[in-house]
Amino acid sequence: MSRIEEFEKARPLLLSLAHRMLSSARQAEAAVHQAWLHYEASPEPPVPGRAFLTTALTDICLDILRRAHTRPDRARTAQLPAQRPGEAGHTPAAALMLLQQLGPTERAVFILREVLHCSPAQTAAIVGRPETACRTAAGTTLPPWPRRIIGADHIAEVFAAIVPALDHVGVTLAPQQVGDRPGAVFRDRHGTVLSTLAFDIRDGRIQTIHWRSGPHLSTDTPAQT
Repeated sequence: MSRIEEFEKARPLLLSLAHRMLSSARQAEAAVHQAWLHYEASPEPPVPGRAFLTTALTDICLDILRRAHTRPDRARTAQLPAQRPGEAGHTPAAALMLLQQLGPTERAVFILREVLHCSPAQTAAIVGRPETACRTAAGTTLPPWPRRIIGADHIAEVFAAIVPALDHVGVTLAPQQVGDRPGAVFRDRHGTVLSTLAFDIRDGRIQTIHWRSGPHLSTDTPAQT
């Protein structure tokens, strides 16, 4: 498959990811085009190409968000309320920093186990490794992952950290109505729902994400366009 064919195949995923991070169709198109230029300029064909494109795109989107929020006329949208007793923090900053030190497979295993709450057997099947190898890969001790994340900037960082790692093992994230809220759903390569996100949206950007996992997952309502 040529680079342009690989890019066109990944383009819907790239546009969806960029739009979720930037909440602007124009900026999303520009970011995807920039990711293509990075891909085209790479001296050696990246393998797999889709993983290269999603990683490049999330870096581009984060850079756009950082530049937007350093302008003096823009106030930061992230507002963290007081932590409730017994509740993990609303931003997984420490976990994200440590995740960056893991390899692609180890990062995917951690996200599947600790974030999406997949079973050991399910994780092993998705990653394509024995359960014992997955337990070793997930052996890194990381801070607990919050079930609610608040702040547009924090959410963008979370998407940038987890989406490429999950894409590496065939797990996709797609927009989906979750109950009575806009949201997104994680599916494995066979289409099985692993986890869902419900969104609180303000001023055209996702301000809060609520993680949902387990047998109560509800994605019965079709995604709205």
